[in-house]
Amino acid sequence: MPTTESTLEERERELANRIQMLEQQLDRLSNRVSDEGESAAEQPALRPESRAKPKPVKVYAGEEMPELSEEVLGWATRNSVLPRLAAVCFLLVLALGLRTITDSGLVEKLLGSGIGMCYAAGLMIFAWFKYTKESPLAPVFAACGAVLMSVIVVETHMHFKALPLIPAYFTLMATGFGMALMSRRFNAFVPISVGVLGMCFAGAAIDYPRPFFPYLSLVLLAANVLGYFAAQLKRCSWLRWSVLIVTMLMLQMWGLRLGILLRKGEAVPPELAQGWFLPVLALFFLTFILLSLRGIVSGGSQKISRFDFSLPTLNVIWAYLLAGHILEAWQMNVRLLGLIGLIGGTGLYALAFWCARRGTDGAPGTNTFAFAGSALLAVALPSVTGSYIMSLPIISVVAIVLAIVSRVWENGGLRSTTYLMNTYSAVALVLLLRGDGTGATDSINMLPAALLAFILIYHYQWCRWSPIPATSVLFDTFDRNDRSAVLLLLGGLASGFFMMRVAIFQLLPFVPPALQRDAFRCGQSVLINGAVIALILFAYIRRDKEVRNVAVLVTLVGAIKVFFYDLLGTHGLPLVLSIFSFGTAAAVESIALGKWQKQSVDKAPQEAKDVT
Repeated sequence: MPTTESTLEERERELANRIQMLEQQLDRLSNRVSDEGESAAEQPALRPESRAKPKPVKVYAGEEMPELSEEVLGWATRNSVLPRLAAVCFLLVLALGLRTITDSGLVEKLLGSGIGMCYAAGLMIFAWFKYTKESPLAPVFAACGAVLMSVIVVETHMHFKALPLIPAYFTLMATGFGMALMSRRFNAFVPISVGVLGMCFAGAAIDYPRPFFPYLSLVLLAANVLGYFAAQLKRCSWLRWSVLIVTMLMLQMWGLRLGILLRKGEAVPPELAQGWFLPVLALFFLTFILLSLRGIVSGGSQKISRFDFSLPTLNVIWAYLLAGHILEAWQMNVRLLGLIGLIGGTGLYALAFWCARRGTDGAPGTNTFAFAGSALLAVALPSVTGSYIMSLPIISVVAIVLAIVSRVWENGGLRSTTYLMNTYSAVALVLLLRGDGTGATDSINMLPAALLAFILIYHYQWCRWSPIPATSVLFDTFDRNDRSAVLLLLGGLASGFFMMRVAIFQLLPFVPPALQRDAFRCGQSVLINGAVIALILFAYIRRDKEVRNVAVLVTLVGAIKVFFYDLLGTHGLPLVLSIFSFGTAAAVESIALGKWQKQSVDKAPQEAKDVT
């Protein structure tokens, strides 16, 4: 009897599962998503939770899973794909019909263009009406209307020559603002996205490659502002990146063409508007900073988007270098631009301080503006000091100050920015002092190299004194043990090496002329090998594995320098000293590592005994 009851229960469960699978197939085919509540009421056999979140259906032998075609059909029906495609086709047919009538000469071109614009405007107005009815075709009419308006404006102005420049630009701007208003009213993303892209790309296409840049700049500025509002409706970095790239490319083209003419001393055509370039560039600079700040503030404690984080830094580098290019071509005071850049960098640091102190969890925006301020400092300081290499120690000092501040604020992102600042300084110093030219071996270069060596090594030691913040998402994700701080030690060693390299060059007059070349090359190898000895002894005394690993790395550099450069390219006493120094370094390192390993082996049993 229990066997019969269990069999009945199994058959009942199987039948219930079959019914549930059939009902789900019917739901996909009939697309009754909007009235699922009524369906749930009419089908009490299904549990409410299975309606809210369908559970996987158990399939028994002989049953077939729903076909892929049914899934595709259900998706297409739910998203009204076919009606939307049909609507696009019919709207396109009407637009092409108007174009054909205009091209055939039955209607005057200006009148035909006016009819086309009215048709596009009518589509956008009808889209508004459709949005009030919550029709799935509303985005289709909005997108088609905006795209047609942009295409008609460009073609009417450039091909038919029937629409003046100013009305063309203002028509594009009106379209963009109208689409933004529609998106705001109905909380829809499609109208503003299509409107912004149409306004941006159509504005760039008008009179390309010789547009009237001041009017074009007004259109691009409006597109960037509307792109920000579009991002408030939906995270759409691709839209803002597209508008930003077009904006920077068009202004870059304006600046390059203007700079070429100014350098040649030729007359500047009206469309380049020489007097408007710097004010327009300053306006875009301030707008981009404010848009990023507004996006960060409005986001609260949410994670900052990549666009808002990157925009200030890209903005300051792009704007400063472009302004510097124009001022040099114009033969104006570039040092004044550097002072303005320092003021701007100070303002960005002030924004970083404000973001850190405004009481929001995680202090979003602090590292964003600190990074941008550091970038502006790096490009502006050489113009103020008059020497690129002399500006590097100043950047390193600022990095140390920011590192201390990052400890107070418990901000790991700001701490990582200081690493990048000092790494940049070290790499720039190496690139400037490489080679044997008079500029690289000038004795004055010893001062910035010595300062950088001291600051970077101190910064590395400070990092080992001050652990990373406990709540740093950046370090928790990418560098839990703060290994990236080793870059500071390597940068400090490289700076010290180039300082001593310059010193060796200054001592060459005391060497016989026949040996000067080999003495300079092999003297650098002796420096490297001496650094290996100092590092391994320091690591052995302090039991510092990190410094030990750096010593091994420097040993490899020394081996390559001695056996692949000195041995094949030098001779005489300098070569003897080079090989001897490497042998000494290898011997000292071998003894130190051997004792280190032996002490570690002897210490392990003692520690185990103490534990027991």
